Amino acid sequence: MEKQAKRLTVPGFSALKSAGRKITMLTAYDYTMAQLLDDAGIDGILVGDSMSMVVQGRETTLSVTLDEMIYHAEMVARAVKHALVIVDMPFATYEVGVHQAIANAGRILKETNGQAVKLEGGADQADTIAGLVAAGIPVMAHVGLRPQSVHQMGGYKVQRDETRLLDDAAAAQQAGAFGVVLECVPAPIAAKISASLEIPTIGIGAGSECDGQVLVTHDMLGLTRGDVPRFVKPYADLRSVITDAVSRYCEETRAGTFPGEDQTYTR
Repeated sequence: MEKQAKRLTVPGFSALKSAGRKITMLTAYDYTMAQLLDDAGIDGILVGDSMSMVVQGRETTLSVTLDEMIYHAEMVARAVKHALVIVDMPFATYEVGVHQAIANAGRILKETNGQAVKLEGGADQADTIAGLVAAGIPVMAHVGLRPQSVHQMGGYKVQRDETRLLDDAAAAQQAGAFGVVLECVPAPIAAKISASLEIPTIGIGAGSECDGQVLVTHDMLGLTRGDVPRFVKPYADLRSVITDAVSRYCEETRAGTFPGEDQTYTR
């Protein structure tokens, strides 16, 4: 476990690529999980709009609101002492124009103490990225599969248009993004993109040649019910651990063996 000696900044995060160190990122949506990830030495914590599916039980990320993102991101940022905290801009909070995007991203940074925002897009959002950066708001871009465009893309599919992917990533860098997420991109294309950029690439389903990796923490810890994407590697089976613990609690409570002497005040 390698912990940051001090709080990781946006420039420090980007500099990990030139230092040749792979970047680690996971998602968090509450104080407790963020504290655990930070204590474990994670480089970046993403307060993702995946919260809509993971925490709220919805089918897509589209319905999560700006106020909901701010509410959860404030809890996360309050827990973190070392990692870089990046907050997703939810659907329809940045596509409506640069000035509105600045206002919404400004609310995120002011009300959460997060350090950066992430938005989906490359060449099509270059003006917005440039406007946010000019306003002093660090931006991470997101190209490849864009969950907020799931209806337009016809589902959650691997993105194989190499020319478009390269153009999107290059446009994001040119606009001032400090990093770019590559989601569901064939590994050879992701490797080519990573080699072509000065800013770090963070892969999720994009192979090992990216400059870093991000996963949804609930998937990585084995908390997700049902199937998970192919790119997920469960590092634990906490769903079984939790359900077993709750089952034993229920059994002992019903049998009258909990609370026992050790859990009882006698005077």
